[in-house]
Amino acid sequence: MSNANEIKRSGKLVVPGEKLGVIEEFMPGPGTYVHNGTIYSKITGRTLVDVLNKKVSVYPVVHATPVPHVGSLVIGQVYSVQSKFAVIRIWKIGKKLLSGFFSGVLHISDASKGFVEHMHDVCKTGDIMKAKVISEKNRTYHLSTAERNLGVIYAFCSECGYMLKLERGNLLKCTRCGKTERRKVASNYGRGIM
Repeated sequence: MSNANEIKRSGKLVVPGEKLGVIEEFMPGPGTYVHNGTIYSKITGRTLVDVLNKKVSVYPVVHATPVPHVGSLVIGQVYSVQSKFAVIRIWKIGKKLLSGFFSGVLHISDASKGFVEHMHDVCKTGDIMKAKVISEKNRTYHLSTAERNLGVIYAFCSECGYMLKLERGNLLKCTRCGKTERRKVASNYGRGIM
């Protein structure tokens, strides 16, 4: 903003890096940052000027897309399975369905509390899984299914593609071809997505 009087007005559309005022005149609020005593917009949004408290804030015009964070419960489809890890395409974070997807990695050591010999005993390509984000190291979402309520929530027969029915424990059976398979199933297997 080129003019100090312009900041006195709320509702102005601003973009990241746009000057909002100086700290001698205003306190920085949400959506702002200070550099060398000058307050700038951190986000694209509309200004909110609290003249009484001498505070300037910027609120987003459009809400940000949800992104997985450590502790987030996510749902996704198994994209590929190797002997020690699986890649999962995350398309739901908490209760928010995404328009695209993020990729997460489930390592064999984070799949179950007990010993797992091979990732194919945990999940297979095409399965739908519920997991928890445990790390964002190196810009990769590392997942865990070790808790009882996490794991495969829908599995499909590797022989005919039909949905598998839970028999007992981690044993699943195809009602179409009769094949039995193992998975690390969530406690709510087959009962809806979150």
